[in-house]
Amino acid sequence: MRVTVDDDACGGHGVCVGLCPEVFALGDGGYAHAVATDIRAEFEGLVAEAVSQCPERAIHVH
Repeated sequence: MRVTVDDDACGGHGVCVGLCPEVFALGDGGYAHAVATDIRAEFEGLVAEAVSQCPERAIHVH
């Protein structure tokens, strides 16, 4: 599983960071990015939850 955050779509709400800080972080501009793109199995459920909870639908799993 790989995850990316669409920079143009992210609204900086931080929901993903709150759910899974091992995978997501807020950058200097206040927008989320993936700090780990290849997701370990133990975080797959949290990443899936972050995808479904993202208000902007900016998180994509490949």
